[in-house]
Amino acid sequence: MSVLALNMKPSCPSSLLLLLLLETSCVSLQGSNKPNLVLMMVDDLGIGDLGCYGNKTLRTPNIDQLAQEGVKLTHHIAAASLCTPSRAAFLTGRYPIRSGVAGSIRPGVFIFNAASGGLPSQEVTFAKIVKQQGYETALIGKWHLGLNCESSEDHCHHPSVHGFNYFFGIPLTNMRDCQPGHGTVFQFYKFLPYRTLGIVLVTAVLLHSCGFITIRRGLTLFLLTLLVVVTIVMAGFYTIVPYFNCVLLRDHRIVEQPFTSVNLTQRMTSEAVDFIERNSARPFLLFLSFLQVHTAMFASAAFRGTSSHGIYGDAVHEVDWSVGQVMQILDRLKLSENTLVYLTSDQGAHLEEVSARGEVHGGWNGIYKAGKSTNWEGGIRVPGILRWPGSIPGGGQIEEPTSNMDLFPTVVKLSGASVPEDRQIDGHDLMDLLQQRVERSNHEFLFHYCNAYLNAVRWHPQNSSSVWKAFFFTPNFYPEDRAACFHTLVCFCTPDHVTYHDPPLLFDLSRDPSETTPLTPDTEPAFHSILAVMEEAVERHHRSVKPVQSQLTAGNLMWKPWLQPCCSSFTQLCQCQEDQQDQEDQQDQEDPQDPKDQQDPEAAVGASNER
Repeated sequence: MSVLALNMKPSCPSSLLLLLLLETSCVSLQGSNKPNLVLMMVDDLGIGDLGCYGNKTLRTPNIDQLAQEGVKLTHHIAAASLCTPSRAAFLTGRYPIRSGVAGSIRPGVFIFNAASGGLPSQEVTFAKIVKQQGYETALIGKWHLGLNCESSEDHCHHPSVHGFNYFFGIPLTNMRDCQPGHGTVFQFYKFLPYRTLGIVLVTAVLLHSCGFITIRRGLTLFLLTLLVVVTIVMAGFYTIVPYFNCVLLRDHRIVEQPFTSVNLTQRMTSEAVDFIERNSARPFLLFLSFLQVHTAMFASAAFRGTSSHGIYGDAVHEVDWSVGQVMQILDRLKLSENTLVYLTSDQGAHLEEVSARGEVHGGWNGIYKAGKSTNWEGGIRVPGILRWPGSIPGGGQIEEPTSNMDLFPTVVKLSGASVPEDRQIDGHDLMDLLQQRVERSNHEFLFHYCNAYLNAVRWHPQNSSSVWKAFFFTPNFYPEDRAACFHTLVCFCTPDHVTYHDPPLLFDLSRDPSETTPLTPDTEPAFHSILAVMEEAVERHHRSVKPVQSQLTAGNLMWKPWLQPCCSSFTQLCQCQEDQQDQEDQQDQEDPQDPKDQQDPEAAVGASNER
């Protein structure tokens, strides 16, 4: 109770009113002191794609300025090298294996909206915790952590279940199938006997016409029928996939099916700006989860042709523009000094991204080996930029190992809550490191999973500057000199696609960050003792992992008709669009800059840097 309350007479109603007003003001002031949280995640962005990480050929002025005004992490690690498990780890601060968002079969991510797997409701996300602390929360963009369980409308895995009050985005991911002419991610046609049937049929007809063999009419009809059926199945599947998987939601309502991607970044940016404006008087958490620069590549008209790296570079330019718009609204509303901004990628660039026309659209991971879907540094070392003027010194660079799981405890503590003690949290609060109160990361060991398989372990000894990394198996590259898997378009970690190592491959990343030369007992005298320490850490880690139901089993990954989100009847192929006014607004947003910039797309790229 306050001093004023102790001296107050009960018979004085004006004093009571004054006390209530003062207490209400104090509560409001306490709430306003909680920092806003803007977390931005680009999809498949390579650490080498940004100017602040050394790129000289792409223009990313807004992200570069973010790094200049904040802290750049140079040893920032994604907890997984694929979208679904990486995002689960980011939201929960836990290795994906702990939540069951890991499996033993490929592909290791959800590829259908009508799958029953997802982030379990008993998992605690940072959004769920800060919402309880009075924050308004929103997810704008990509989710990729499930949607339904038992019906097409139960939305048991929807972002709202995990603490997001508002959602505008896609429940799955941006796929080739969502854009005409970009092919399909479903390459099952390779396993159908389509070509074989055609060759057999043509050969048989030729031999029959030359008199070498006699073909019964029934066999000919059977082969022709089979060929026609296979053709219809393939054509039908390619036709309906966009309507099944390419869904845009606003909260729980389907607003587009299939969605139009070309201007979607502008629409997402507008939604983000509107959310910040609506909630500028209270603490908020915004998770802006970009669809770019994931396949299939797209960019709006203002950014197409603005880079020397094709559509991929154009998409990076558009992401940078969007970041600039977010920073502008924070500046305009005078929220910058009370807002922690974080920007990262969910994993490294997808090196094997090749269009249907054979164009290579992958990004660049700088000096780091390989890319997405591998635990080589190129697959998991990602950008990490944090800015909070007045609270985090600007212009800094931290080379200590950090993880995207660290955002969970950081965000939770900043909201005024405590980190849950009823479960293992693998992330560590970053604030002491960011504010230069400590020099060492709390991550002595980091464990790298490929699906449910423990692939590698990283050790940063407390008394050493070395960062050791040991691989228990590595993916089989094709071609071998490309550090990529162009034969499968993504590397797999199932036993038939990897090579096991005994003893493990050992690297010292402090001396060999590109992982070019494995160490041996001849080149590293402490070889065996280093591996012994790491293997002991692995055993401790395994003991800490409690068995849970996998969300990425064949049963949870498969397409289930009764779970399919559909805004119309199946006979109408689940098609719908927003109302006409929204369509007109979308057309107006085709160029996000002033009309004077329409004749100069390059001006659109840099315009938003003037804050």
